[in-house]
This record gives sequence, C-alpha cells and structure tokens, in this order.
Amino acid sequence: MTQHQLTDEARPPHTPTPDPTHHLTLRFSSTRRGARLARRLAVQQFTEWTGLPHDSDAARTVALVTAELAANAIRHGSLPGRDFRLALLLLPHALRIEVTDTRPERLPARTTPQAVDDASGRGLLLVQAYADRWGCTVRDAYTKTVWAEVQTHPTG
Repeated sequence: MTQHQLTDEARPPHTPTPDPTHHLTLRFSSTRRGARLARRLAVQQFTEWTGLPHDSDAARTVALVTAELAANAIRHGSLPGRDFRLALLLLPHALRIEVTDTRPERLPARTTPQAVDDASGRGLLLVQAYADRWGCTVRDAYTKTVWAEVQTHPTG
C-alpha cells in the first residue's frame, strides 16, 4: 500500500469504479447534524433506487456504513469551516458509499479489534464487517475519499 491509495485487497489499486446506474452527490456540514442527515439521505435514496423497504437488512447496512464513514470524516478528517461530501452510486449489484473529507494525510488504518472498554475505535471495524469491501483513495493534495460497497441483493 502506498500513501496515495489504500484499497481493499479484493480490488486492484487502479481498477476504475464501474459505471453507476444512478448517482447522487451532496455536501454536508462537518457536524453531528450533517452526519445524521447524510445517513438519512443515504437510506432514503437507497430505498428509492432499489425498491427495498427501509427496514430491510440492506437498508440498515447502508445506514450503519454511512453513519460510520460520516462520523470518521467529521472526527478525523475535517478542518474548521470545511464540509464533507457524500456520494452514492448504485452499481449493478451494490451501493457504493463515498465520503470525502479534507484531510488526505490522515489515512484510515486497517483495523484490529479494540478492547471492550475502549470508548472509540470500532467504526471501521463495523464498516469492514458489514460492507462487501471498502477502501480509501487520495486523488489530490486536498481531499481523500473513504468508500464502501454494500450489496443490494443477497447472494444465493
């Protein structure tokens, strides 16, 4: 892994994202309210695009993954007065959630389980557990994007 790109092992580092069938990008304030709005929007858009109900396992996973990525962007990736960006891309078999922040020098580390009494440090473990794959891309000197893909239909 290089400083410029941290990716999931399942995806070669320079593989482009497949063309999405739907996409939406919005900016949110780097606040708890911004994170909550991003989570709600992600679930709403996901259910509109897929027709799956709000209480489906996939919609709950979208909510959890979006909340964790947004919280990390606010806690570890924000600079005063800078927003974070949420991009949703509906791919043929997954929803790709991308959260872009303004701290490219703060790359997320691969996670290991934390002690039970630790107050923080579990966000990316949850993303790793619930997303089909996730990673981080730095494309310029000003931003980084942490992304995760959530399967839209169960394999069977």
